[in-house]
Amino acid sequence: MISEKIQRIMMVMALTISLYLFNIEETMIASYILSGVIFLVCLWAIFDFCPSLWALRKIFKETKCKPIPISRGN
Repeated sequence: MISEKIQRIMMVMALTISLYLFNIEETMIASYILSGVIFLVCLWAIFDFCPSLWALRKIFKETKCKPIPISRGN
């Protein structure tokens, strides 16, 4: 759960840095960053595999959401 939020924040940061670099006319570096983000999003869409999420889940020792059993009083 936390991995997905961190991954989205990282994507926003990469796009913001790319936008800033375009504004200060460092278009080559900005194009590389933007191409990397586009490549990773396409990889995620086609193969349902996101390398950044995979790495973040390994770092935070997270697995997919597990259901929590609810005991009902008799």
